[in-house]
Amino acid sequence: MIYYVDDDTNIRDLALYSLRQSGLSAEGFENATDFRAACERERPELILLDIMLPGEDGLSILASVRSRADLADVPVMMLTAKGSEYDKVVGLDAGADDYLAKPFGMMELVSRCNALLRRAARGAGAGSDANADLIECGPIRMLIDSHEASVHNTALDLTPKEFAVLAVLAEHPGHVFTRPQLLEQVWGFSYCGETRTVDTHMQTLRRKLNEAADGAGDLIQTVRGLGYRVARAK
Repeated sequence: MIYYVDDDTNIRDLALYSLRQSGLSAEGFENATDFRAACERERPELILLDIMLPGEDGLSILASVRSRADLADVPVMMLTAKGSEYDKVVGLDAGADDYLAKPFGMMELVSRCNALLRRAARGAGAGSDANADLIECGPIRMLIDSHEASVHNTALDLTPKEFAVLAVLAEHPGHVFTRPQLLEQVWGFSYCGETRTVDTHMQTLRRKLNEAADGAGDLIQTVRGLGYRVARAK
């Protein structure tokens, strides 16, 4: 089930029609109150949010979704007329998994929704494997299902996106990931010009690693002209 929150009736109805025609179940809401009432009745598999809403805006709704244990892992796509690079970075850093600026094509919307649903399904499948739940890379240890991470046995307090970035790097020590590759794997969309959000997350990760253990931030290495990697254990 896909939930779409947008106060523009014409866009909302067209998007819902397109999703349903493609075989997806979808419901629409014009405000946060109706959306939350629906979440109590049925947990969505994907949430689509407009940012500019009357009353509570989409970013506030996104924050509340990420704070709920029963909804925290539900993928969220922002659909909004605010299409500048800054607006995209704000939405992604707030916890969104993808961002589509209006006006958008309905075929692209359906394609992106299917991609997010596939990623969520793969993640759920991996979680059923006990070995897939644990990532160890030198002093970094991560438990995927319980969202726990530590370095040198000191716990790390990471946001969902920080955790996902570190997991991608730590699972492949020594492998260099470009910024577009990290955008694709963690945020779920192809490179479209903005990579600042990747650099911001790397800076924050290094700071948190250093706060947990002096010098641990150096585990994340910048490869000039390419991207980032986690150093191999010595």
